[in-house]
Amino acid sequence: MSDGNTFIREDPWRIFRIMSEFVDSFQTMSQVGPAVTIFGSARTKSNDKYYKAAQTIAKGLAKHNLAVVTGGGPGIMEAANKGAAQGGGKSVGLNIELPHEQSGNKFANVPIHFHYFFARKVCFVKYSLGFVYMPGGFGTLDELFEVLTLVQTERIPQFPLILFGRDHWTGLLQWMKKELAHKGKFIATADLDLISVTDSPEEVVELIRDYERRLGTPGVLPKAFA
Repeated sequence: MSDGNTFIREDPWRIFRIMSEFVDSFQTMSQVGPAVTIFGSARTKSNDKYYKAAQTIAKGLAKHNLAVVTGGGPGIMEAANKGAAQGGGKSVGLNIELPHEQSGNKFANVPIHFHYFFARKVCFVKYSLGFVYMPGGFGTLDELFEVLTLVQTERIPQFPLILFGRDHWTGLLQWMKKELAHKGKFIATADLDLISVTDSPEEVVELIRDYERRLGTPGVLPKAFA
């Protein structure tokens, strides 16, 4: 059978697998409550300062009844899930099937498995009221610019977008200011104000808690993708 016929035969059924990922993940995540997503490299070792910082941040969030969501894998994701579990909170791992690098970590007490990246991406955004970006690679940058675009275009509320680690992020921010925001060439200068940068785990927690307080209704998420 030709490739064209295979496409016609298989693709309609693929819709049901996609639908099942959304139904299962939405059902689970809707019970989690207010959450914060922490992104970062799967390659970060447990003795790295950013691993320890992610663990501290997640533990602090959990102690304030905020669930912590990660990609469910090793590195920074493991650190954040570990910190959330240590803080007695909900530790959500949205694990993705990959041929290498990604494998679920044991600290996620609410594990959800995905085959499709786009279904997983929706869950990161739909159920979070803040986002923390630890140093990472393409995946972390992808999530940063995707969420930043959604906020900039007002598709979702102006959630806290926090870059942790000035040394890591300064070069990118300087490039954005020079090449993107200069004289409003590609973005407005004010768009850079959507991002916060810090080296303090305590400040991360306070920025998130301040936003939660400003929502005015504890335990209720603002509408994203309504």
